[in-house]
Amino acid sequence: MRLSIAPWLALSSTLLADSALAFPSPADQNPLHPPAAPSTPWPAKPQWRKLSNFLIESVWPQRKEYCQKAPKSPSPDLARNAPPASLLARYGGDVVLRFNISSTDDAQSLAVAADTLLLDIWEFSHDWVDVRLSMDIVAPLLGLLPASLQNAHTPLLRERDLAQAIYETYPASRQAQDQSLFSGHVSSPFTLRTPSLSLKPRDDPEGNAFFADYQPLSVIEPWIRLMSSLFTTHVRRVVVGKSHQGRDIIGLRVGVHPTNSDKPQPKRKTILIMGGLHAREWVSTSTVNYIAYSLITAYGKTPAITTLLETFDFVLLPTVNPDGYAYTWETDRLWRKNRQQTSFRFCQGIDLDRNFDYEWDGLTTTADNPCSESYAGSTPFEAVESRALADWAKNESEHNNVEWVGLLDLHSYSQAILYPYSFSCSIEPPGLENLEELAFGLQKAIRVSHGHNYEAMAACEGNFAVSKSGASKKNLFSRMEAAGGSALDYFHHDLGVRYSYQIKLRDRGTYGFLLPRGEIVPTGKEIYDAVLYFAEFLRGVYEIDSINDMDVKDESMMKSESEDGSAEVEPESTTEDAVQIPETSDVDEEAAEDSLRQDLRR
Repeated sequence: MRLSIAPWLALSSTLLADSALAFPSPADQNPLHPPAAPSTPWPAKPQWRKLSNFLIESVWPQRKEYCQKAPKSPSPDLARNAPPASLLARYGGDVVLRFNISSTDDAQSLAVAADTLLLDIWEFSHDWVDVRLSMDIVAPLLGLLPASLQNAHTPLLRERDLAQAIYETYPASRQAQDQSLFSGHVSSPFTLRTPSLSLKPRDDPEGNAFFADYQPLSVIEPWIRLMSSLFTTHVRRVVVGKSHQGRDIIGLRVGVHPTNSDKPQPKRKTILIMGGLHAREWVSTSTVNYIAYSLITAYGKTPAITTLLETFDFVLLPTVNPDGYAYTWETDRLWRKNRQQTSFRFCQGIDLDRNFDYEWDGLTTTADNPCSESYAGSTPFEAVESRALADWAKNESEHNNVEWVGLLDLHSYSQAILYPYSFSCSIEPPGLENLEELAFGLQKAIRVSHGHNYEAMAACEGNFAVSKSGASKKNLFSRMEAAGGSALDYFHHDLGVRYSYQIKLRDRGTYGFLLPRGEIVPTGKEIYDAVLYFAEFLRGVYEIDSINDMDVKDESMMKSESEDGSAEVEPESTTEDAVQIPETSDVDEEAAEDSLRQDLRR
């Protein structure tokens, strides 16, 4: 029997409204540099968590046999650079548990309990589910689960403290190890590596300081402007629209168009690569930027890539959810949704990847709760950003001579290549065999590049299970969360993008969303190789003239394969470089450097 949370949500709304004057919500602030002496002391835990704990203990009293089963929180290594008090207050009592699922009943029980307790499901697959929760919620959770799950869980993050793992993803957490780090605001890590901003490093992204750390919007935005101003022959800055808070949703269009032609030009075949729909998935943003930089700097130097950019346009959008992404840098590293207000005053945000207008299922129990991490909104396209992206893509195809031929929607984590449909396994997409063929090709390209295995499957797999009434596909039900309204399904079905994929990047759960900075470049490399394979495959599908200079896939992978054919994982780069201007550029370097410094000071 499913437990309803409506009564205690109503009670919580009343209690929180009454307590609003006593505990005002803190303004967004940098979690690494909190105010030294706030005028009003904040509670160690958010108001919602305190009230939630009280209600949980009232409704589900903790039984003694469960109280001893909560894993011990590992203490931070005091010898390392310890996180500040603000991070410890927010995350210090949290843990990420992986539950091993062995049956449909286990999956259903965990889904009901997670929905009832408003838990944060990080990721899930056929046989495991990763859940982040407060230590004081572990016992009530186990009390709702069957005996088969009582001992079927283990802590992730290598049993490290969650606050420490979060702190290590911010560039400023390396201050003790890197004397070149500045002591100012974390929103300017572009200058972390050297006091003076040099615009003359190597072409290779591996030696570029921009990819040595995750970067905030305050660095990504001027970097995008810099790329479009330095490489005017084949790069343009694009603005998809505005976010809920008024930020531009920006990206880069990379490609070379014919000039001085009097003939009407056919629609330009265009591949869309985007990341950051979910704010906390930082590696998706860094990977989109890595792909953009690699394509941009290879033009005119690598014949095969030059030919590709004369054949296709690549539109690269690193942060489709800029408000949420900024919030992960300013306040909550693990924020997932956008920052839009919902019908419930104390629960903000809509899951952009559940709000597109194809098979939207926001009225289901798992998606209609504004406090849920996968809240789908009250109507399709209620989220400003999902509406802006859809309108822009449709306008490009209808009015700007664009033919969308491919979509790569990057997420993290679990290492999977997913093709339509997400909303259901009971319906097969048209051209399924071709989708599977390309998915397996992408899988191989990644494995050859760095030796990592990505699973290729339909997006619905892992989230759907067969009901007890029969094994027919018509008897499938959602295991963990509603899966309709995805960008993947919308672009494939409504916009007719035949080859649409969602790629879930590294890793498989050791670090989850908190992938170390040393994985930025290897992840970027393997997905860049997959992108080149993707474009070469589409060239064959659309019977575009062969690239005679050299095979794109072989060229891109030569550097990463060892002599015996096995792949090698490159170590983390420590080169203290910054963004490069090619020697052949006609741009005034001094003016560009001054302009970038001014942007960063803002």
